[in-house]
Amino acid sequence: QEAGVQEEGCRALGNVCFGSDAAGRARQQRAADAGGIELVVAALQAHPQEAGVQEEGCRALGNVCFGSDAAGRARQQRAADAG
Repeated sequence: QEAGVQEEGCRALGNVCFGSDAAGRARQQRAADAGGIELVVAALQAHPQEAGVQEEGCRALGNVCFGSDAAGRARQQRAADAG
């Protein structure tokens, strides 16, 4: 788990999951369904001293978990449960 690779992966996921329209919400849910939340949390836990991983991982989680609807709240709970 190279820190630079983890950072770039988190950045990519955050970029893909950006957006509050229907397409953005669909991308967020697909990422969560594919295990993206747990993978980001694993990267954050594996590299606690790497500022880039922490920054991009938090941004990715924020984008994946965005939303105040039931699906968004479920993704937020899933992130909390993951770590």
